[in-house]
Amino acid sequence: MSDSVPQRIAHLRGEIKRHNYQYHTLDAPLISDAEFDAMFRELQTLEMQYPSLVMPDSPTQRVGAAPRLSFTQVVHRSPMLSLNNAFSEEEVRVFDVRNRETLGVAEVEYSVEPKFDGLAVTLTYRDGIFVQGATRGDGEVGEDVTQNLRTVRNIPLRLDSARLAKPIPLIEIRGEVLMFKVDFIALNRQQADKGDKLFANPRNAAAGSLRLLNSRITSSRHLSFLAYGAGAVEGFILPHTHAEQLECLQKLSVPVPQERHVVHGLDGLLGYYQKIGELRNKLPYEIDGVVYKVNNISQQTRLGYVSRAPRFALAHKFPAEEALTTVLDIEVQVGRTGALTPVARLAPVFVGGVTVTNATLHNEEELRRKDIRIGDTVSVRRAGDVIPEVARILLERRPVDAREFNMPRTCPVCGAHVTKQPDEAIWRCSGGLFCPAQRKQALLHFASRRALDIEGLGEKLVDQLVEQKLVHTAADLYNLNLWALAQLERMGEKSAQNLLDAIEHSKQTTLARFIYALGIRNVGEATAKELARHFATMDNFMTADETRLQLVPDIGPVVAQSITTFFAEPHNVDVIAQLRAAGVQWLEQAENAVQLLPLNAKVFVLTGTLASMSRDEAKSRLEKLGARVTGSVSQKTDYVVAGAEAGTKLSKARELNITLLDEQQFLQLLNENEMSSAAG
Repeated sequence: MSDSVPQRIAHLRGEIKRHNYQYHTLDAPLISDAEFDAMFRELQTLEMQYPSLVMPDSPTQRVGAAPRLSFTQVVHRSPMLSLNNAFSEEEVRVFDVRNRETLGVAEVEYSVEPKFDGLAVTLTYRDGIFVQGATRGDGEVGEDVTQNLRTVRNIPLRLDSARLAKPIPLIEIRGEVLMFKVDFIALNRQQADKGDKLFANPRNAAAGSLRLLNSRITSSRHLSFLAYGAGAVEGFILPHTHAEQLECLQKLSVPVPQERHVVHGLDGLLGYYQKIGELRNKLPYEIDGVVYKVNNISQQTRLGYVSRAPRFALAHKFPAEEALTTVLDIEVQVGRTGALTPVARLAPVFVGGVTVTNATLHNEEELRRKDIRIGDTVSVRRAGDVIPEVARILLERRPVDAREFNMPRTCPVCGAHVTKQPDEAIWRCSGGLFCPAQRKQALLHFASRRALDIEGLGEKLVDQLVEQKLVHTAADLYNLNLWALAQLERMGEKSAQNLLDAIEHSKQTTLARFIYALGIRNVGEATAKELARHFATMDNFMTADETRLQLVPDIGPVVAQSITTFFAEPHNVDVIAQLRAAGVQWLEQAENAVQLLPLNAKVFVLTGTLASMSRDEAKSRLEKLGARVTGSVSQKTDYVVAGAEAGTKLSKARELNITLLDEQQFLQLLNENEMSSAAG
């Protein structure tokens, strides 16, 4: 044994440990799965050749990474082991031969299923009730993520035990939390719209979402669960084959993979591998291979385990979905919310079953971090999104004439200025009301319930109006006629007339709703109300500079800059003028009119349930009297209205000695001030 062998083993252990932490704990992989697998297999091979060098803390002797300290630790009743991997038919043949020889049979029956690309978890049920969920962690100890798992909608909180002969006192169900492709695409679109970091793939999105400390955010991420087996069981005997156990779980209303099968021998294994490989791109979730398990449980017991994996199971992984190609050019796409995304135009390359010619570069910071240039040779990876991504560049192949790319300072679609907030990575087009790339989103927002509230103007209808070139901006809605609308698919004369009536009705609105309907970046409903209250007229608002805008409560430099940038585009101002000319109007107030309202500048917080009205109605009546309604109690709060089942806001109000109003007192205050306002 040369001196270089221990050094190589030490280096591999350090690198694998580092990448395990990046992948399992930080959900931020630095290398591809294929590169990691190659390192792991090299370490396994060296340790097999030199068993005296195997250490208890070697990555080959453990699973995953240690749990995060921010979660309570859970000790698994039985270890959650990982699987040995195979990458060739020969390795699968060796697996089958060893099983046949050990069991002394001519042919082995196997249960086979897809290998999900998710995060392994265990669900514990007592008397049919979900009581605890944990991640795999290091195989012995995981993280308690019970509250987050409760938000995964296809995880049953109560097992359907009535379908079995008797209830199960305790069972651990093991499986993977994953994110379906369509949900991953939607999540990354939301991340891009907010200027947040994009997830690399569905697996990282699922893992990152499950480990959030705020389960409300986890709930919004649309995670799913699929079971692959059972762990500890008490007071109940499960069926004697793995396939039947999955059937039993399905009877309990636990989701299991529909693509599972029972096959026989080596031909059955390889045939299933080929079949799933052909279906891979059509499946609703990402997989990175298939799993083979000896079906008979007693045979599994005879085959036993090695240090980190069962002998009776094997993961047969697909080749890495990466390929090398050349960056021919870099262009910019403008998204529906104005976000500018650089996209690499590639020499066509076959990756993961499709020919790829484009790859997303996400944003300018990502492009600079990877140092991607026109002319570079790059490795392209299909990461579950519609557009693949550039995984890495090959610097050694960079040509001398490779060119850097600079983001444009005007929108390539409409020519408007592009801007970037200091705390964001995304450049955005400022031509919100007229930019063709943002047209559909701008119209949907303009017509939404809390904006101009045009009932019946939904996504499918907006698609038709834009595609038929009947509407270019929101102002064009007020020029639509019955005949043109009636010609659209699934409209008809009655539906067309209903829409025209809704459009006509929307002309009578409020200044706050109109401001919100414009879709100005960072101007939400509450901010729009503050702006309307402060400026009283649209002209005052449109001509305000950043200094004057920051005099409005809760408006800082970022929001002020968004507003001035929006009105600096002449086309946006033109569309507003067209809307007003079309008859969209509101009651303009004198500049001091708001100051004369009886509850001007008074800050209210609503908590609990009111019997006489909804919270929206209470908020609306207060705002008409000049009050501000906020969501949290502070020293600036003047009144807290406490309805039935008032929560922590009531306690906070008492601590701060803020005036409390019960429902009767609140109604009296409203009535008195509404009468005063009407009389004035």
